[in-house]
Amino acid sequence: MSESTAVLPPFHLAFPVHSIASAREFYGDLLGCSEGRSAEDWVDFNFYGHQIVAHLAPEECGHRKTSAVDGDAVPVRHFGVVLSMAQWEAAADKLKAAGLQFIIEPHIRFKGEVGEQATMFFLDPSGNALELKAFANIASLFAK
Repeated sequence: MSESTAVLPPFHLAFPVHSIASAREFYGDLLGCSEGRSAEDWVDFNFYGHQIVAHLAPEECGHRKTSAVDGDAVPVRHFGVVLSMAQWEAAADKLKAAGLQFIIEPHIRFKGEVGEQATMFFLDPSGNALELKAFANIASLFAK
């Protein structure tokens, strides 16, 4: 299999939250992530086929620094997923309709350049930054 057609293994990411209940509302109800195992101080979510785990750790929450990328102040610490363009557009529409406040509104970055991509950034209730992105041509994901 070539890298572009390979089935990728799911990643695992653990991150801090200030409230398990608000994490469930945000990741489960708003983003539509199904819930896996949980305990009093952590909960697993299925994030587009990847395992993300919200751990109760209020003192660790929130992003603190940004970096300039194509004119945007991108949170240095963030996570997200690369979607198909149709999935990205549906997510953008859903999040806008829900009244989510974006820290970087859905738009196209690097227009006309290698790596042109749709992107949006927003914060979860604990201040963790998420990015959803998509490429019209997924082959340009790692293009230079």
